[in-house]
Amino acid sequence: MVTSVTNFSRNGVSDWVMQRVSAVVLAVYTVFIVAYLLFHPDLDYYTWSGLFEQTWMRIFSLLAFISLAAHAWVGLWTVTTDYLKSTYQRMGVQMLIILAIFAYLVWGIQLLWGA
Repeated sequence: MVTSVTNFSRNGVSDWVMQRVSAVVLAVYTVFIVAYLLFHPDLDYYTWSGLFEQTWMRIFSLLAFISLAAHAWVGLWTVTTDYLKSTYQRMGVQMLIILAIFAYLVWGIQLLWGA
């Protein structure tokens, strides 16, 4: 078995499962949002904000945000390890990706649960 120093003790199966589970969560969330928009053709701000004031919707959205972050990380990690051969360059790009994903995740949580 080949072990990579940049792997951080992960294996392909855990990445595969994370990609599939996060994809299912994102697909269900997308179908729900599209269905909600289709069944509310006269949607206004108060109806939309009322939906996101519900605790279950905030939790569902938080799960979608976390799934998006995980899905993006696994995908971009795979791309960087496949195409960036220099270890220093790859680690630098991966650190930038981690910072960006973290910043977007925190921003999404602030928008979702903020006052």
